[in-house]
Amino acid sequence: MAATGTEQTEQAEQTERAEQAEGRAYYVSTPIYYVNDAPHLGHAYTTVAGDVLTRWHRQRGEKVWYLTGTDEHGQKIMRTAEANGVTPQAWCDRLVEEAWKPLWEHLDIANDDFIRTTEARHTARVQEFVQDLYDKGEIYQGGYEGPYCVGCEEYKTSGELLPGEGEFEGQLLCPIHKKPVEMLKEENYFFKLSEYGARLLEHYERNPGFIQPESARNEVMSFVRQGLEDLSISRSTFDWGVKVPWDDKHVIYVWIDALLNYATAVGYGADQKKFAETWPADVHLVGKDILRFHAVIWPAMLMANGLPLPGKIAANGWLMVGGEKMSKSNLTGISPQQLTEHFGVDAYRWYFLRAIAFGQDGSFSWEDFTARYTSELANDFGNLASRVAAMVGKYFDGKLPAAGSGTAGEAGAAEQAVADGLTRAVAEADRRIGEELDFAGGIAAVFDFIKQVNGYLTEQAPWKVAKDTSEEAQTRLAAILYTAAESLRACAVLLNPVMPETSGKLWASLGAEPALGALADQRVQDTGRWGQLPAGVTVTKGAVLFPRLEEPKTS
Repeated sequence: MAATGTEQTEQAEQTERAEQAEGRAYYVSTPIYYVNDAPHLGHAYTTVAGDVLTRWHRQRGEKVWYLTGTDEHGQKIMRTAEANGVTPQAWCDRLVEEAWKPLWEHLDIANDDFIRTTEARHTARVQEFVQDLYDKGEIYQGGYEGPYCVGCEEYKTSGELLPGEGEFEGQLLCPIHKKPVEMLKEENYFFKLSEYGARLLEHYERNPGFIQPESARNEVMSFVRQGLEDLSISRSTFDWGVKVPWDDKHVIYVWIDALLNYATAVGYGADQKKFAETWPADVHLVGKDILRFHAVIWPAMLMANGLPLPGKIAANGWLMVGGEKMSKSNLTGISPQQLTEHFGVDAYRWYFLRAIAFGQDGSFSWEDFTARYTSELANDFGNLASRVAAMVGKYFDGKLPAAGSGTAGEAGAAEQAVADGLTRAVAEADRRIGEELDFAGGIAAVFDFIKQVNGYLTEQAPWKVAKDTSEEAQTRLAAILYTAAESLRACAVLLNPVMPETSGKLWASLGAEPALGALADQRVQDTGRWGQLPAGVTVTKGAVLFPRLEEPKTS
């Protein structure tokens, strides 16, 4: 009897758990980014999302591999370099070392590898992969003529193009870059993509979570159902790229080159042990404008070469400013450093994943960032940490008091409600962030718990209880402050993947490391177990976690 959809899903989950148990890494990748300019908020958004996701899985105790990098071949890079009077390689080297890598370090991105498509470890393997397809009869020579967008590095269909206006009157524009396309005619090599439509649709149907969100899945399936055309996989009108191994008058189409980074970076063709321990990727994070490359061309290439497909292609939406996609070409690019200088790196990491539902377009504004920073970070979270430390210092000389044996049930019903709230928050945050990539929902679950703890303190009013010097009142005061501190212990663990620097400061403030070990060694799945922070640890009131914002600098 054939397995049902539910049974197939369960089998896939069992296989995944078995692979994890055997040591296969949880493998997440960002797109590799074009180095035609410095990175902007859109690039950083996807990279921070991947960092939080992989940090979350590390906090689960899993083996993780997080990959990012740069796409350095193609006509767009060549023209940008020429316009700046340098060679393409020199341009790429400068941008990578002076702009891209420093930004990821600045944003506390804990990537395990950084792949550059000009590296020999990549280019040699790309040639091998393409040669394999050619030897299998999956590639043939032919000609093509059509509208081409250099910005997208892609041939367009006439139905996609927009009529030009103003300075572009009478020309056809790329719908993404809003710039005129070029008519190209050249002899190329083609991959038999048209033969993979049925297999792709079958895979989408059998694996409904393969493309996310659902709107993206529906778009891709509709596109494939309309019929696929064979794909030009080489260019002969310029030479900045990986040479086609059997015909050095051609270079490999930049997207074929670029997509293969996900395999070459983890040992394809060079380190079989590493490849087996890592491949296939669990999650490819991509922008929705490059979804078809990843959800159609990439899996077809893997099918053609007999390699396992990735687990999930997750497309994030666009960051919008003034109704326009944030990009250099639309002049709405904002430097991440402009925001981190004002709000701080951790607040930056938190804001975009908290304020925008991953997979949907979202609008950014200074006003919204400021309001959320003040309300949730400064007033709710930062103030909670500050006043709990202050009260433990004032009423118990900085030593965390015991609350019964440390269990909420022995302290009272109000404390049990907080403990139950933590249990719910851990389960929801773990499911939403770790499994569903719903960063906004997972972070909201933690901050709902923070609000609950603030409400608990307001109701229990420890500052009033402290005025009563009786033994019973002092026992009650101890229970309240222990409950608050233990709640903060859990918040430090749950928010560590999102705000690692802040969480580290909170962990130190609670005196947790001598008793419980390093913050990075705490497990998400154990966080809801109440009573872990032992009585007697030294609680200190450090610097304010989220200081009051200064007025932004104006030029």
